[in-house]
Amino acid sequence: MSKDDPFGAGRETVWSGPQDLAVGRVTFSGILDSAAFRHTEVIVVRSGRLDLTLADGGRHTLQVGESIVIARGTALRIEATPGTSWVSCAGTGAASAAPGVTELPADAPLAPSSPPPANLLEGPVPQCRSFNAFTDETARLRAGIWDSTPYRRVLRPQPVNELMHILVGSVTLTGEDGRPVRIAAGESVFVAQGTPCAWDSEEHIAKVYVVQEVGA
Repeated sequence: MSKDDPFGAGRETVWSGPQDLAVGRVTFSGILDSAAFRHTEVIVVRSGRLDLTLADGGRHTLQVGESIVIARGTALRIEATPGTSWVSCAGTGAASAAPGVTELPADAPLAPSSPPPANLLEGPVPQCRSFNAFTDETARLRAGIWDSTPYRRVLRPQPVNELMHILVGSVTLTGEDGRPVRIAAGESVFVAQGTPCAWDSEEHIAKVYVVQEVGA
């Protein structure tokens, strides 16, 4: 993140990479006025409440578990109650999508989407659905909602950078070291591109996703 990061004092970055992406947690309370937001940031509220007021008077209130995208250049006021924190996935490049905010509603209308390739599955092919709410072609970022019936996928390199926030159900991810990590509803995980990872979800699962394409 740059020295102009408005949340610099309360930001904990747990991962950053060469593709202008930073992932972590922000703790903030009070009021922030921004004439042009410094980066594109996907926010998933973990505690407290956020109120966003746009220059045109539009308002968005985010409670725990709710998500939104603030695009670079957006003029807005951010108000956070004491103890507010959120999971953050921020595109830090100089260019981005048009200014504005995009909600990522948990009840978004989902449409059928492609399941994992059959040669990577252990068991039945799942039924997957998604709703892509936000796209930034320059930063190669996409964000939205996805769900699926249970399935198991073998260990394979992660094809993209992805932040996942689980809305419903749970998933167990297993890395190359064989250590399983279970992520349940209300929890978030980031998997960097190229990381070997197996997937095992034994129940219906839904998530907020933030994906960054990497490479040519």
